[in-house]
Amino acid sequence: MNTLVLVEHDNTSVADATLAAVTAAGKLGEVHALVAGANCGGAAEAAAKIAGVSKVLKADDAAYEHQLAENVAPLAAKLMDGYDAFVAPATTTGKNIAPRVAALLDVMQISDILSVEGDKTFTRPIYAGNAIATVESSDAKLVLTVRGTAFDKAEAEGGSAAIEEVSGTGDAGISSFVGEEMAQSDRPELTSAKVIVSGGRALKDSETFDQVITPLADKLNAGIGASRAAVDAGYVPNDYQVGQTGKIVAPEVYIAIGISGAIQHLAGMKDSKTIIAINKDEDAPIFQVADIGIVGDLYKIVPELTEKL
Repeated sequence: MNTLVLVEHDNTSVADATLAAVTAAGKLGEVHALVAGANCGGAAEAAAKIAGVSKVLKADDAAYEHQLAENVAPLAAKLMDGYDAFVAPATTTGKNIAPRVAALLDVMQISDILSVEGDKTFTRPIYAGNAIATVESSDAKLVLTVRGTAFDKAEAEGGSAAIEEVSGTGDAGISSFVGEEMAQSDRPELTSAKVIVSGGRALKDSETFDQVITPLADKLNAGIGASRAAVDAGYVPNDYQVGQTGKIVAPEVYIAIGISGAIQHLAGMKDSKTIIAINKDEDAPIFQVADIGIVGDLYKIVPELTEKL
């Protein structure tokens, strides 16, 4: 089986989420990678070095500069004539492009896969991760998105794939790039951080959130996350959100502070290696998944913990 993996990139480097998608695709057969961008030679060369990738298809065209889904999907669908499966990371970009590819191919997409059980059989979470479904496709071609935390990342170095230029399908003319506001931070990005400190609605406001969470995160060189309630209340920006409708993370250590543990939040972090919960409510659902639970006032416990680190 030949698989085509969508490479998520910034035209010069490859995003970590792609590495897990390559691992998943490798369980199906030979892996080719699609790099669609503008002046994207750097990204194509980086993709060629990924262990397990045997060929890189580079579509270099101004229409793909910002990887608009309306432009990339027709390109991927056209290339699928020579492939059995299209695999994309289950990121914002992957979730935007893959369904369009599935629609153009007239097949059912299988989303957020956790494992590959056979050529056309996969597991995926349902009911916010409280049950795992085994799904078998009867379509001639597969379109899959991959949960990055469920697969080991392929080595970013060590491969020597050939790079082949492919002609694009151009600008579909139905969407245009207007602008973007990129959050800049010296902290590790949430989906790749080894330690994450997250805060919930109990932190009252943005100033309190910063006063309590940031010093602890600084000591641990950790990423900062938040529950949806904290994001909706305006304590922190949207890109901090961990959960079913936010980012799915699986760090070595996840510290949940003032987070009750709603099912939507647990869906985004319960695969973490070690979960530490601090909450004054001993019946909070977060304690059901926590490896270490501390019941008490976070305004006393967290500063003391920060001081002793």
